[in-house]
Amino acid sequence: MSFRVCVLGSGSRGNSALVATERTCLLIDAGLSKKETCARLAAAGERADRFDAILISHEHNDHINGLQSLALGLKVPVYITSATHDVIRWNPKMNSFVTFVPGEKFTIGDIEITPFSIPHDAADPVAFTCQAEGLKIGLVTDLGYIPEVVKQRVRDCQCLIFESNHDLEMLKVGPYPWYLKQRLMSRHGHLSNHATSQFLSADFDGQAQVLVLAHLSETNNHPAIARLVAEEALAQRASVQNGGPPKLHLASQSAPTPVFRF
Repeated sequence: MSFRVCVLGSGSRGNSALVATERTCLLIDAGLSKKETCARLAAAGERADRFDAILISHEHNDHINGLQSLALGLKVPVYITSATHDVIRWNPKMNSFVTFVPGEKFTIGDIEITPFSIPHDAADPVAFTCQAEGLKIGLVTDLGYIPEVVKQRVRDCQCLIFESNHDLEMLKVGPYPWYLKQRLMSRHGHLSNHATSQFLSADFDGQAQVLVLAHLSETNNHPAIARLVAEEALAQRASVQNGGPPKLHLASQSAPTPVFRF
């Protein structure tokens, strides 16, 4: 088994995921507090003191809330784009950074990481793929639509973590103010269940053994709705392509997913 993957938490109150091999351990985003991150790692049977780096997708608080305390406590570097780095107010004690450029691959230990730009209302937002020993993991959340680069980057993933943020009807009639509804539905907001289902039925290559729906809104979505829409899309794709559908999981805001092993 070359890869372990666990979504520690996903949603508007905090996002973080573990991607690890036997040699290298990465934290992708740090939106949970240090205490909560360590508790969820322990619940998943993982140790916080094994991390080699923290990778940051963008500067929104639900992705960096626990970043500085975690980085200082674990004494690990933060990998981040220059533009994202520059819009964060840093603790003066923070001094271990490695900047990367979207579209340019880099390596940490035995994991090759490819960051790629995504459409979201942040300074320089990215998603990631991680590869080792012929295996590929994709982590794609916080985007308003799915450009061609995303469709291409997530091909051949054995595990794909992909956003399914809101149900359009729930969002339209829900309690959010109109300006926030507009932001979420915009091309720099978040993916609806419908947008994700269109991707799964038309552009998803079906190679993933595990598909994790992530960043579900607790106000404007429901796990049963997101699951049903995705299952229908996967069934439609399977009707025109060979191979069974992936195992479908939903990431939660309140607890880690199982540890997926590949």
